[in-house]
Amino acid sequence: MGHPEQAAPTAGPEVAMEKDPSCYQDAAKTVASDGLGAEGMETQLDDFVGAPPDYNEEEEEQKYFRRKRLGVVKNVLAASLAGMLTYGVYLGLLQMQLILHYDETYREVKYSNIQLEDIDRKVLMGINVTPVAALLYTPVLIRFFGTKWAMFLAVGIYALFVSSNYWERYYTLVPSAVAIGVAIVPLWASMGNYITRMAQKYYEYVNYKEEHVQEQQRAPRGACNAYIVVFQTIFYTCFHLSFVCAQMPMLFFLNNYLYQLNHTLSGVKHCGTLSHGTLPGFNTTVLQSLPRSVNLIIVESALMAAAFLAMLMVLVLCGSAYRPTEEIDLRSIGWGNIFQLPFKHMRDYRLRHLFPLFIYSGFEVLFVCTGFSLNYGVCALGLEKLAYLLTAYGLSASAFSSLALCMLRLRRQVPLLAGAIVHAALLVTLFCWAPEPRYLLQAPLLYSIAVLWGMGSALNKTGISILLGMLYEDKERQDFVFTIYHWWQALAIFTVYLWSGLPMKVSVAGWAAVPAVSPSPWGLRAGGSAAPTACSAFLQAKLSIMLLTLVVATGAYLWMERKLAQHVTYRLPRIPRPRHRMHGYRYMEEDDSDETGSEGDGGNNNDEARVDSTSGDDLPRDDEDQLG
Repeated sequence: MGHPEQAAPTAGPEVAMEKDPSCYQDAAKTVASDGLGAEGMETQLDDFVGAPPDYNEEEEEQKYFRRKRLGVVKNVLAASLAGMLTYGVYLGLLQMQLILHYDETYREVKYSNIQLEDIDRKVLMGINVTPVAALLYTPVLIRFFGTKWAMFLAVGIYALFVSSNYWERYYTLVPSAVAIGVAIVPLWASMGNYITRMAQKYYEYVNYKEEHVQEQQRAPRGACNAYIVVFQTIFYTCFHLSFVCAQMPMLFFLNNYLYQLNHTLSGVKHCGTLSHGTLPGFNTTVLQSLPRSVNLIIVESALMAAAFLAMLMVLVLCGSAYRPTEEIDLRSIGWGNIFQLPFKHMRDYRLRHLFPLFIYSGFEVLFVCTGFSLNYGVCALGLEKLAYLLTAYGLSASAFSSLALCMLRLRRQVPLLAGAIVHAALLVTLFCWAPEPRYLLQAPLLYSIAVLWGMGSALNKTGISILLGMLYEDKERQDFVFTIYHWWQALAIFTVYLWSGLPMKVSVAGWAAVPAVSPSPWGLRAGGSAAPTACSAFLQAKLSIMLLTLVVATGAYLWMERKLAQHVTYRLPRIPRPRHRMHGYRYMEEDDSDETGSEGDGGNNNDEARVDSTSGDDLPRDDEDQLG
């Protein structure tokens, strides 16, 4: 007999499976999971990180670059509107303050003991004289901060100038005016560079499949020209509206306090080229009642809000002009080289032939705000019509900036020559015609001249910026070239300021002029009435010099185009290679990488020895791009 435990066999797995059929399924799952564990993990990983079944790579790529293109358009519009607000606020505040400070009663009642006329002279001196040194620091400033941040800094300085007018004292107005003079050239040089660079980026996003774009190489010559034309047209269409924005303080505030023309022009006997200086006999009181301080604070607060809005638009809406690695490369060529390159670019005969055109561009915009608006517009229609006259000019310039789009179909000489012809005809007309004082029936003719002058200004400025973008396509040169352009403009304005502030004998066709007018941009002397000159030919001398400058500028430009057509070699300064040692993930290539052993003796010494050699982008590609 054995033990009961031995007589009863132990139930094995088979018995258990017979009792519970579900065990067969669990075992099968266990075996399958053991055999296909690796494949199952890979399948789950692909499902988690892989593309969805309906993913279309080409379509998603198109959507990505469409968003990039819309971002570029957003950048252009934001920069254009910010420039419009900045310059409009600056001009509007300066115009309103100069008119208020001109009034003798206003000065004596509110500022009898602070010598406001002397402060105004120092303010104008700071604004007009300081930009003469801008060629020395503008490229360094743009390279140090970057294009976008140079714009933001300059717009912030303009906002500082607005805020200083809350408390009008020597220690607030004069330093802020000097800061404005420092920021003028950097602002417009960085703006021109920014808009041109946006056109190049738009081309890259449109042609993202091209091999040279994927390799981040230089685009073929003229490939970006169409986008440069369109984007510069958009910018100047917005920018010229700044002359309209500048008239808002006068239209909605100051005109309510001005005397009518029968009072302000009671002593004026002659206008235009017949007048002895800038409005001799103009009344020393132009305000029939003094504006309350609270109302002035409200107007200045509105201008401050517009300036702050411009700062926010640059800060938030404007993207960077270059990739971070490009920004590093642009400033890594050495600060000494950055300082020298603007002067070296002047050896290029293309720029030298454009110098007279740059100078005339500064002359003509200053003339429309001073000589024409005062000696013709205000003299005939009264000070209360000044805002309407400049509004007509601004609207015309903004509308006719679109004519630059004809460069998409016609030769690039057409806008510049058309603008020169329009201005030449107007200069001859103004030279020969003098309006009658206080004669309102002349208003249609004066408004027509303002509209035509705006058309010429639009073609001139838009055409020059487009031409510079076409001639200098290399993104490493654009800030230097636009700095030279706006520096010559500032130098022309400084010349007019110096000429207006100092006695000078000008002999033109056998007659002389000895001007002694105020250096104010609006021609009004803060310390009293505008002094008459010894001879009535001062305005004729100005018109003659402008006409002569225009003829020389047009001839020099046509001569430059002829030399380019003949493939005459021009000199381009060499841009050295970046000085930094090229390590990091941004340089993961065969020769320049951060692999182990890449920092040996034979690794990068050759690159450092070739710092001052010509960069690959500077090598001549055809007969029109050669090094001197």
